[in-house]
Amino acid sequence: MFNPFFDRYVEPARPRAQIWRLIVGAILMTVIYLVGLAALFGLIWLAVGRDDMLDWAKRIAEASTPTATLLLLASFIGMALAPMAAVRWIHKRPVATLFGPSARVLRDFATAAATVLILYALLLAVWSIRFDAKPNLEPMLWLSFLPLALCGLLVQTLAEELVFRAYLMQQLAARFRSPLIWMLLPGLLFGVVHYDPTTAGSNAWIVVAAAAAFGLVAADLTRVTGNIGAGWGYHFANNLVAVLILSTEGTIPGMALYLTPYSIDDTELVPLLSVGDLGVMVLVWLILRRILRR
Repeated sequence: MFNPFFDRYVEPARPRAQIWRLIVGAILMTVIYLVGLAALFGLIWLAVGRDDMLDWAKRIAEASTPTATLLLLASFIGMALAPMAAVRWIHKRPVATLFGPSARVLRDFATAAATVLILYALLLAVWSIRFDAKPNLEPMLWLSFLPLALCGLLVQTLAEELVFRAYLMQQLAARFRSPLIWMLLPGLLFGVVHYDPTTAGSNAWIVVAAAAAFGLVAADLTRVTGNIGAGWGYHFANNLVAVLILSTEGTIPGMALYLTPYSIDDTELVPLLSVGDLGVMVLVWLILRRILRR
């Protein structure tokens, strides 16, 4: 499963790959993420007061408005900074080693994002034959928030890629040869953190499975290319469509131009559509692997 690109990507993590460092790094990342959340809600408290802050906390959890969605995306700033701090303070290596070669990161990000957006545009056209999307935001209002929303999605997707496909994958691969450890474990963990029975109901484990499948695809793209660019680009394009263009009712609807006519907890349609989504994910994975290997 190792190749020259991935071997070079993992190499900076090898000198300090002790398990105790990984555990301390994970604890440090959790603390930094929680401090970031506390800072965000502290600023909201100072701006609007305690009672309104609690109301805003509910709005952010539901991502029910454009501003609430932007604040939700901003909550990932701490998560993005956390692995950077961990590799510098615990593993004594440069932050840049989390990303891989900068030129390849940018190239693979752009290639993956453009490829996914083109494919998704075609799939949305097919989806619209069967379903009617519900208008959600006025186009001018949507456009006014769009630049900040795109920046927020860049931060949110980067944060998750740095934690799961960079830090955890690198440190585990530096210690263990088996992909069952350095690929499967971060992928499964990525799925588990998406468990949300409150909104998804009995479909919660379907969401977990879908997220875990994406985690494995992104991990393999990272392995093949030796950087996080492709996984980050795929993640960004996917979330751009799911958060800003067509959001599933009950997920993150506040910034979406349109909403689906069904909710995430729909026990009839969502399981069937999830099978189709898995097929699309495999198709995207195969196409990206072919393109990025050139």
